[in-house]
Amino acid sequence: MRIARLPPSRRVWIFDLDNTLHDASVRIFPSMHEQINAYLRRHFELDEAGANEMRRGFWLRYGTTLNGLMRHHGTDPRRFLAETHRFPELADMVVHENALRHALALLGGRKLVFSNAPRHYVEGVLRAMGVARWFDAVYTIEDARFRGKPAAHGFHLLLRQHDLDPHRCAFLDDSLENLRTAKRLGMSTVWVSREKRKVSFVDLRVRSVRELPRLVFRYA
Repeated sequence: MRIARLPPSRRVWIFDLDNTLHDASVRIFPSMHEQINAYLRRHFELDEAGANEMRRGFWLRYGTTLNGLMRHHGTDPRRFLAETHRFPELADMVVHENALRHALALLGGRKLVFSNAPRHYVEGVLRAMGVARWFDAVYTIEDARFRGKPAAHGFHLLLRQHDLDPHRCAFLDDSLENLRTAKRLGMSTVWVSREKRKVSFVDLRVRSVRELPRLVFRYA
């Protein structure tokens, strides 16, 4: 992995949030899906099956349901995010590994979060995990002008805003399509997954971010 050959001070680590830094599939995603379906039922007069089909269809085609709604229906992104990311008990819903803090502390270089979620949610999750202090910047869907991953638009804005050379960056995500975009831009790619298959545009696969420092030391 190219970034591992750089001095630690020149490395930049860009992390996805959901299902990369924490496990959103257990509690958060089911609640989020219910909220999105409720939004679609209210605004498009759909039944539950129709709302579920629209949500999944846009997500599979565009990476996020919001991208599809904006493209096809002119949906107001701020209103959508406000109505679909309400988690009054967020701290109790976050499932994460306590060892993550130690792993982030060991990982040399700048660290950023790049999420398709809104800022209030991202910052809330980082606080709940107790890892906010380890990140130099948080880059959210608002910063990407509501055009989330895997579209290259948000990546370009991130690189420009933080004056980053993509060849000094490693991008970590659970989504292969997001990693494909990062690789095309010249980044090193780390797939956070328990799958064992090899993917041509993935430089490194880890089951958990906590494995990363050990593997970086080995490659260096």
